[in-house]
Amino acid sequence: MNTLVVGDNAPLFTLKDENDQDIKLADFIGKKQVLVYFYPKAMTPGCTVQAQGLRDSKSALDSLNTQVFGISPDEPKKLAKFCVRDELNFSLLSDPDHSVADAFGVWGLKKFMGREYDGIHRLSFLIGLDGKISHVFNKFKTKDHHEVVLDVLNKL
Repeated sequence: MNTLVVGDNAPLFTLKDENDQDIKLADFIGKKQVLVYFYPKAMTPGCTVQAQGLRDSKSALDSLNTQVFGISPDEPKKLAKFCVRDELNFSLLSDPDHSVADAFGVWGLKKFMGREYDGIHRLSFLIGLDGKISHVFNKFKTKDHHEVVLDVLNKL
């Protein structure tokens, strides 16, 4: 895994959202900061808590000119169910072949209960108006992810 670091150019991706519409990162460069957060699987406990925290922080994130996108390997249909069930107010993006996760360096070997497998590592990236990574979030708990993000954004 070769994870992107502060100062790297963000990979310009196009992915399907929960409504099966194309979302292009390039459409936001120069207009908004973008928080891209990678999570393993929709509708699981940790991923749900993380998404709900960001949902509940939407007005604060909007006031800081920040667009949120959650990315997982889930298909758009499952993402749509997650958005409806948890009343999410930001887009979830589908990366089924994990090409975007690979580009950000968050796809790799994981260990859980003695089992090894490849999957998404839970990391988030703040992309500045210039399209470069301005912060990497790699130390947080799912329940306080939104607070860690807001702390960083308020210091910029």
